[in-house]
Order: sequence, then C-alpha cells, then structure tokens
Amino acid sequence: MRFLVLALALSSGACVDLVGAAAGRYVEREEKRFAVTGRPELTLSTFDGAIEVRPWDRTDVEVVVEKRASSKESVAAITVDTKQTGTHIDVDVRAPRMSGFTFHAGRSAKLIVSVPSGTNVAAKSGDGAIDIEGITGTIDLHSGDGGIRARGLSGDVRATTGDGTVRLSGAFHSLKVHTGDGSVTVTATGAGRTAEDWDISTGDGAVTLELPKAFGAELDAHTGDGRIHLEDVTVSNVSGAIGRSTLQGRLGDGGAALRIRTGDGSITLRSVPSSGTGDSR
Repeated sequence: MRFLVLALALSSGACVDLVGAAAGRYVEREEKRFAVTGRPELTLSTFDGAIEVRPWDRTDVEVVVEKRASSKESVAAITVDTKQTGTHIDVDVRAPRMSGFTFHAGRSAKLIVSVPSGTNVAAKSGDGAIDIEGITGTIDLHSGDGGIRARGLSGDVRATTGDGTVRLSGAFHSLKVHTGDGSVTVTATGAGRTAEDWDISTGDGAVTLELPKAFGAELDAHTGDGRIHLEDVTVSNVSGAIGRSTLQGRLGDGGAALRIRTGDGSITLRSVPSSGTGDSR
C-alpha cells in the first residue's frame, strides 16, 4: 500500500519531512526567514536544483529549501548555510564533497524564495532552471545547466547559462545575456532607448529581440550561420560590412550599444507596442 508520512515542526525554522515509499524519494523542507530594514541584498546558491523568486507585500525575506534524496540520511548530508549582515543575506546550499568534487548521489535542493519587489538578487544553480518575476533592482542569474525565465524585471540584469534557453521581459537599464547552447528571447518594455550597453549572445540558437516602436540604440548584430530579420524595425546610418548575417547601424535616435551574437541561428528584431513609462533601478 502506498503511504505518506508527514511530520511538521511549527517554528520560525519549520521543517517538513515527506517520505513516499512508492516514489522512493525523501523530501525535506526547511524554511529560513530574515527580517530586513531597507532594500534586501540577496545571494542564493544551490549545487543542484531550481530557483524560484517571487515578490510579496512583506518587508522580510523567506527562503524555503526543498531538499530531495533517496533517504533521510542522504538528505541530512545536504547543508544549508545562511548569513545576514544588515540588508545583506546569503543562502548557500551544498552537497558533500569528495576529492574536490561535489557528490550529488541523486541529491538536489530547490529554492523557493519570497522577497519585497525592490530587492537586489544574485541567484546561482549548479544544475537547474531559474525562474524570477516582478523584481526591481540589480539582478544576476546564473545556471551551469538549465533554462532561465524572467518576467516583469526592472533594472540592471545579467543572465547566463551554460546550456539552456533564456526568456526575459522587462524594463532593462543594462542587460547582459548569454547561453552556451540555446535560444534567447528578450522583450523590452518601458524605456525607448538603451541607457547602458546591452549584450545578447548564444553559442548555438536563435535570438529574438522585441522592442518598443522607435526604440533607440547603436546596433551591432552578427550570426555565424543564419540570417538577420527586421520586422517593422528601421536601421539608419548603416556602416561596416553589410550582409545577410551582419548588420551595424542606428535604431531610432540612437543610444548605448546593442550587441547581438549567435554562432548558429537567426536573429530577429521585432517592433511591438510599448509598455510602461521607462526603466528604473
């Protein structure tokens, strides 16, 4: 008979242990809460697992660590290190290391995070997807192997993954996006020009950039094997070598640099109705 055993400790660091015999997996949830006065500066790291970040209407920060492994003993080997200094919060989830290498043994740790909308976030997963929504600030996302999805961001954004698709939308001040292997889709809202440099690249995959009408930037686009497509976008002051795979020129009234690169794939620039009134930090 399938069964489920649930143990709940009601405290500020509440821990829920779930054991499912049929699934052959053991899950333990550990909750961390941090009181913050001012803008939180949050650094998240997990050796293997997804990271989800969502805004809420409270001033504190909550991080739920969902640890998974084949047994309770294996889960117990996963460590959660936390540190808070004023508004700076660090959460680092680790698996055992043997001979200098992380020993996963089927272990993983997912982070489910709730923060004030105005939070600076740095999130890193060794192997897992990152999903973030509705955050304004300095945002740095990195996955060794996994997709990155972000919606409704505002501020300075950096998103990199060794292998996976990247999909971003928001009012970006500065922007840097890279994937070693995967497509990139960026939808820009708010400001009508690049205030700081934007750099979008993929080793292998298509790049799609959706921009407000009359968006201003200095464009430098190149694909190693593919074509560049413009959909209701006009480029002026065209300069340099021009070909189906290279395009340099000015969008709108110009702005900071907009650099786009793909080793193998098409590049599409598409004009869409503007949204919002400008970027913010």
